[in-house]
Amino acid sequence: MTTSNKTVLLVEDEDNIALALEVIIGRRGFGLKRVATGTAALEALETERPDLVVLDVMLPERSGFDICQHIRASEDLRDVKVLMMSAAGSEVTRRKGLALGADAYFTKPFDTRALTDKICALLGEDGAAHA
Repeated sequence: MTTSNKTVLLVEDEDNIALALEVIIGRRGFGLKRVATGTAALEALETERPDLVVLDVMLPERSGFDICQHIRASEDLRDVKVLMMSAAGSEVTRRKGLALGADAYFTKPFDTRALTDKICALLGEDGAAHA
């Protein structure tokens, strides 16, 4: 395991999925903050600028699409990487997320190895070097 100064904001309202993601992200040594609603995500983005936002599409209060649009419209946040996820695996949903500026899109359930590799790639870290 390596330690990194990269930070991840996890925006996920389902505890079991969030727990799995916390393990995957934490194992890499990335700093992690988790929130469970779209409103809490916007508040967290006002106080801290993460390197990556792992963002569920279907959230209470504000959708992941809204959060992604906010990030891309913000002068201070627009270069933050965004990885969107959704249980709604339709191609239309995936295309919408990417069109709004997501850097990557995963459908739940996700392959943990592929997700780990993508998170590391988005953060400029070598994912293959760590088991």
